Amino acid sequence: MKYLICLMTLLGMMRVQLLASDVHTVTLKLVETSDVHGCYFPYDFINRKPMKGSLARVSDYVKRLRKEYGENVILMDNGDILQGQPTAYYYNYIDTASLHLNAEMLNYMRYDVGNMGNHDIETGHAVYDRWIRDCGFPVLGANVTDVKTGKPYLPPYRVFEKEGVRIAVLGMITPSIPSWLPERLWSGLRFEDMEQAARKWVDIIREKERPDVLVGLFHSGPEGNKLDNVVENASALVARNVPGFDVVFMGHDHVRACEKTVNAAGDSVLLVNPANMARTVAEVTLEIRKDKMGKVAGKSVSGKLVSMDDYEVDEDFMKTFHSQYDAVSRFVARKIGSIDRTISSKDAFFGPSAFVDLIHRLQLKITGADISFCAPLSATAEIRKGDIYMSDMFNLYKYENLLYVMELSGREIKDFLEMSYALWTGRMQQADDHLILLNEKDNGFGRFKNPSFNFDSAAGIIYTVDVTKPEGKKITVRSMADGTPFDMDKIYKVAVNSYRGNGGGDLLTKGAGIPKAELAERIIFSTDKDLRFYLMQEIEKAGVLSPEPLNQWRFVPEEWTVPAAKRDCQLLFGK
Repeated sequence: MKYLICLMTLLGMMRVQLLASDVHTVTLKLVETSDVHGCYFPYDFINRKPMKGSLARVSDYVKRLRKEYGENVILMDNGDILQGQPTAYYYNYIDTASLHLNAEMLNYMRYDVGNMGNHDIETGHAVYDRWIRDCGFPVLGANVTDVKTGKPYLPPYRVFEKEGVRIAVLGMITPSIPSWLPERLWSGLRFEDMEQAARKWVDIIREKERPDVLVGLFHSGPEGNKLDNVVENASALVARNVPGFDVVFMGHDHVRACEKTVNAAGDSVLLVNPANMARTVAEVTLEIRKDKMGKVAGKSVSGKLVSMDDYEVDEDFMKTFHSQYDAVSRFVARKIGSIDRTISSKDAFFGPSAFVDLIHRLQLKITGADISFCAPLSATAEIRKGDIYMSDMFNLYKYENLLYVMELSGREIKDFLEMSYALWTGRMQQADDHLILLNEKDNGFGRFKNPSFNFDSAAGIIYTVDVTKPEGKKITVRSMADGTPFDMDKIYKVAVNSYRGNGGGDLLTKGAGIPKAELAERIIFSTDKDLRFYLMQEIEKAGVLSPEPLNQWRFVPEEWTVPAAKRDCQLLFGK
């Protein structure tokens, strides 16, 4: 009997060994760039100096990875690649006859798949449709629907096969586009809820494609922030609530992440996000074990974020695109005018500033509006005394927003400003409190609690901001800028950028209380081109700028706010 048991055990062990010998392992590398924002070359064309990161360094990294893993590398981009640096702007709007530089670069680097981002949509149909055509790989968008046909405007997914392993990549974009962008830029499109779209397409992929690995490529942060009843950031929610994903690549929020979560079926899902500007890439290693019947016998998923600081600039990449580099260099070197003093957006957080008030003046001049709203789009932008070049225009105005004129009542204007300053300032209860609403991190309140691009001030009216009062009671509008009375019931013409005019930042909807559906009716004028273009025209006409603060508003009580502003400026920006 003992002999029989031993024999059976031995045979069982031999069977396990034979089965094990029939299992082979395939190692795959999935690589993601996201939110590159025009950082194609290792040069900052805005500030005219070398830059870390860039596709030129990613190219070196990918070439090295392919030397080791060959065709088992899948290279992906996760959107917001067509906006940011003048490099992107030039090939979006100036040289529209050539192949789009970014598409040429991605083709050179042999990207396998792409995805759309909200700032790609922001460029408008003419730009992103052309770019998609120029790309030698599919640009995905499972939740972007053509309203005429009811079908996807872009391929929902792409399947790759590597050594018998089938990998399906499902691409989606944050559906909050209509909360930020004019419909003319996304006309004919509808952006579906990410979780609903994922449930639909995962079922289709499973049934039709039977993949061994399912990958999410989502231009969306992990979770949270509902705009107009639409979830802006839903990548982690999809990973947890829609079983089947092995890894979800994220983007949009510019926050590095590499962590695992557990889905509704109890399975682990890797979440990764390389942040922005091609300073870091996400690298995921998949090890798939398959038996002789082709079935998955096991798999492991691991990830890391790889700094591009450790990689060289790909010299062949630079040689290949040297003529385009030269074209952009000439573009940003064009003189626009001159300025007789240095101005900085840093001043705008503590009171009226020459920097923001220059934009206010130009918005009022361009539109003839009664009042202007404007925020510092970058916390540390600077225009230095001397000649103003095209490169400086991207510091003066960061985004490709249009300029609107909207009709708002006096009360809506006040309520708009109440929300803006509540996002911007705390409530001082004693003289040594902070003026600015800051994050309470690292024992020193490291930075603004809210995005500075939502800190709108106004021009055209005289008002005070009492930082000892709560939201709703901070703002006192004393008069129009010309001294005439300000009327809460009167309708005024207000200059705003298109991001704000379409509901971005919620200052018009939650702040002023205007229903989202009504915003379009309030727009009585829109520029055809981006605001930066018109600012440039006005500066060229003026020749020499002598910007001064308008001094049409102030923080009170000044015996508290003036010293607090100095303290907070030191804390935020140093000496």
